[in-house]
Amino acid sequence: MTDYRNLGRSGLKVSQACLGAMNFGEDEHAPCDEAEARRTIDAFLDAGHNFIDTANVYTGGQSERVVGRAIAAKRDSVVLATKGRGAQGPGPNDAGLSRLHLTRALEASLRRLGTDYVDLYQMHAWDPDTPIEETMATLDGFVRDGKVRYIGCSNFTGSQIVEAQWAAARSSSTPFVSLQPRYSLIARDIEADVLPAAQRHGLGAMVYSPLGGGILTGKYQRGADPDPETRYGRRAGWAAALNDQSLDIAEGVKKLAADMGCTSTALSLAWVRGRRGVTSVIIGPRSEAQLEENLPGFELELTDETVHQLNELSRPAVGGRGR
Repeated sequence: MTDYRNLGRSGLKVSQACLGAMNFGEDEHAPCDEAEARRTIDAFLDAGHNFIDTANVYTGGQSERVVGRAIAAKRDSVVLATKGRGAQGPGPNDAGLSRLHLTRALEASLRRLGTDYVDLYQMHAWDPDTPIEETMATLDGFVRDGKVRYIGCSNFTGSQIVEAQWAAARSSSTPFVSLQPRYSLIARDIEADVLPAAQRHGLGAMVYSPLGGGILTGKYQRGADPDPETRYGRRAGWAAALNDQSLDIAEGVKKLAADMGCTSTALSLAWVRGRRGVTSVIIGPRSEAQLEENLPGFELELTDETVHQLNELSRPAVGGRGR
């Protein structure tokens, strides 16, 4: 039975699994056509999950269109999240968190999604050129107009979370209820500052890249170039991610998973799902088959001993904190 959790300090209930739609569309980085995307979305919802996350910059807007068409007949049963900030044109006001840009960006997202509201509107990254007071006031206006139900942020630091929440409090306006950071067994840096700040200020974490871009699935081999069909095989700069530390962790996870009779994927997802401060875990399958590989990670329950082993295996060398 699907377990739903409140998103941060709000009454919004979301599934522990969140379907990330970054791969939906057709370009060199997202080879998932609309038919396959729809099958994946349907299978995800049929499994009892209700949370889908996209962004206006994913596959040049294709992702929002695909998601919107796929959920049109069941819109009220889906918690739909998207993001704004990224460039939507070449002009000086075509990016950022200003009132001008966000107003345009939200209207464009609503058109692509084919809906008159989004459940969660997230700021994709901090904008140093716009006062946070302007951004939070703009978002509060969206909520009051009924175009947005809740607001959140992505890739913010601990201090940026605090600034945003204080700005909202000073003007008695709508605060953030969510944070979307990267988090996995090979990327635990948010434990030291970001996650504690989010918890103190009422934000639930919906974390992305829980499999480390696929490294934790065991698909990448030490000393071998990645398969061109994989994420790192399609993108430049893969060598920096496929370092000895990451591969050591992936190999340790694979051995522990074999001893437990489960997959590395399920074990890695179960660890992230159980971390303090994590509300939902974003998975980004490129096919229905990959979705089916991910879903067991939301049913697997880990013993304290297994959690301890994974904590020790992945503990950051400097600065990080365990559970």
